Amino acid sequence: MVLKRVIPCLDVDAGRVVKGTNFVGLRDAGDPVELAERYDAEGADELIFLDITASHEKRETIVELARRTADNVFIPFTIGGGIRSVADAQAVLDAGADKVSVNSAALARPELLSELADHFGTQCVVIAIDAKRIATTGGSSPTCAAPPGWFGESDWGVYVNGGRKLIEGRDAVGWAKEAVERGAGEVLLTSMDRDGTNHGYDIPLTRAVADAVSVPVIASGGAGELAHLSEAITAGGADAVLCASIFHYGAFRVREAKERLAADGIPVRL
Repeated sequence: MVLKRVIPCLDVDAGRVVKGTNFVGLRDAGDPVELAERYDAEGADELIFLDITASHEKRETIVELARRTADNVFIPFTIGGGIRSVADAQAVLDAGADKVSVNSAALARPELLSELADHFGTQCVVIAIDAKRIATTGGSSPTCAAPPGWFGESDWGVYVNGGRKLIEGRDAVGWAKEAVERGAGEVLLTSMDRDGTNHGYDIPLTRAVADAVSVPVIASGGAGELAHLSEAITAGGADAVLCASIFHYGAFRVREAKERLAADGIPVRL
């Protein structure tokens, strides 16, 4: 039986954990290592740190954060943001991270995924996809205009640089499939439409990607109630749920989330 995972996400900006809505309006949520220690003690399965401005500002990866975390936390953690080469990934992994997450750099040069997988193994490579609906197929999902020459096989476009830039000719489902073929061992899928809204995960998006790839999918963006976590797994097909604000600001604790999943018949590590 494959256990489903609860993964707190720590978006880091200038050394602090922050959280916003739809990638804007950031609020301070605390020190990343202190929060990581708390989530470790509460029973989190893994952690993901995303340096949300690294690619946009061309800053170096948060190697020192990885080192501090490894000294104080004893569950697996992933570092993302500014990973543009095997050397960047090596520095983060040497500092104690278990996986690296790539986004903008992989879209700019997809060969990076193969290079990382060949060097470290697919289990160390996470493809992060920031997706936003670009067309309406019925219902009330937010929309945005597709650029001239747009093409794709799904209704969700792919964004980079903290949601600042839409990649023409890429869609979330197609890019997830290609990324896995190139060596990504896991997909971190964030709905920009739902991020920080507390309205629940984008189930159609999560299901579309989960059905299209053969690796685990981490649902991200929108958790506001514990029922949303169960829904992402049962209806969305996710293998793990990423949570931020519901933990950072004290609405729920990790232990409560896992107890709710277990009560809903979902296998988790308690």
